[in-house]
Amino acid sequence: MARFILSLMELGVSATVHMLFGLYVFSTAVAADISQAAAASGCLLLRRPWAPPEGAPLVDVAAAGESDDRRGAAPVILHASPPPIVLVHGIFGFGKGRLGGLSYFAGAEKKDDRVLVPDLGSLTSIHDRARELFYYLKGGQVDYGEEHSKACGHSRFGRIYHTGHYPAWDEHSPVHFVGHSAGAQVVRVLHQMLADKAFPGHDTSEDWVLSLTSLSGALNGTTRTYYDGMLVEDGRSMKYICLLQLCRLGVIVYDWLDIPWLKNYYNFGFDHYEMSRRKVGFSGLINLLVGHTGPFASGDWILPDLTIQGSMKLNSRLRTFPNTFYFSYATKKTRKLFGITVPSSVLGVHPMLFLRVLQMCMWRHPQSAPLPYKGYRDEDWEDNDGALNTISMTHPRIPIEHPHRLVVDDSDCHPLQPGIWYYKIIEADHILFIVNRERAGVQFDLLYDGIFQRCRKHAFRKSPPTVPNETSQ
Repeated sequence: MARFILSLMELGVSATVHMLFGLYVFSTAVAADISQAAAASGCLLLRRPWAPPEGAPLVDVAAAGESDDRRGAAPVILHASPPPIVLVHGIFGFGKGRLGGLSYFAGAEKKDDRVLVPDLGSLTSIHDRARELFYYLKGGQVDYGEEHSKACGHSRFGRIYHTGHYPAWDEHSPVHFVGHSAGAQVVRVLHQMLADKAFPGHDTSEDWVLSLTSLSGALNGTTRTYYDGMLVEDGRSMKYICLLQLCRLGVIVYDWLDIPWLKNYYNFGFDHYEMSRRKVGFSGLINLLVGHTGPFASGDWILPDLTIQGSMKLNSRLRTFPNTFYFSYATKKTRKLFGITVPSSVLGVHPMLFLRVLQMCMWRHPQSAPLPYKGYRDEDWEDNDGALNTISMTHPRIPIEHPHRLVVDDSDCHPLQPGIWYYKIIEADHILFIVNRERAGVQFDLLYDGIFQRCRKHAFRKSPPTVPNETSQ
């Protein structure tokens, strides 16, 4: 009984912290948009108090959270050279155009003229996000695949990109990918799909990807999923009372209400499940809530893919390709104290993550449950950044370890060799380099400058590309 009460208290604290953080991010975005809209309106009034300038558009505050392409303007379209850098967000993340002017990558996209920040489903499965990423770049209607769609019970086709953001994409005009958290695994699944020619009407290959940089990437799963509610026995089902159940209920109600302006502002990405009240009615809501239908019933959402078992299932069919460059930044916020793994600091960890860092340090696999893989040891999974275990972020290692090399100094990886996972372990929590750049300070610029410089100067197949900013010097 005491243990049950303790679990409820822990759930209450965790849910409150997450809710407050979500409200903080959302309110920050809204406040920034209203401020920008008010400033724009003020400029118009200063020019002519009684009417806007001739031909000038009126500012619609209600539409402040929509991107230019959602308001009917042409999307950003990049042509062949040099290869664009595509920043792929993680779980609960968002791309350009969501949450108004807020940047998931804290403005890192402004460091290069050829950067794309796609908006993918924030809670949809790795598979669905990989399919969306392809059509975002290449153009066309998102095709989730006939077999997958039937098995999971959702529509086969999704959003239409009338013009891709990089329609020239092919093996001669490849791209650089930078994936944060689950975004890294999304890119790996997409890369395998390209190699398998899994997109009808497109003659794809593994050479469409020039490099992949994993930033705190979920390459081998995380024990955090079990704390949040995934059952350790199968890595697919949820406990009856847990943080993820609260999340599930909130997402279902959010998508069922289907408030257009709110979903334009932030979308979990389940539109292809057609959970709107306009489609399913009240009886459909009941079926969703009790778990008879929807993504949580079929397991076609992100959390099962982030368990150790789910990651092993994905990794069993994902390869490291010989012509692609790989670099990984593994983050940790722990240290050893008298032989015990503990958080490395109190003030240096985001308040939302401190308790999570401590919990993950103490994770012990239940003796009643089978080990997730041969050779598993709890102590290997103690170091973490509050969301992912450091061992999971270095390189793909389960069920088969891929070629890898630890980088202590940047000179250790020059020249870069393709087909090898170079990795560096850095002191940081899971969200230090996203959303709020002020937290990271100078580290933010050092990290992203290093990533972009590597893409532009050290990852190439034939000869070093011409960097636009250097041509005029």
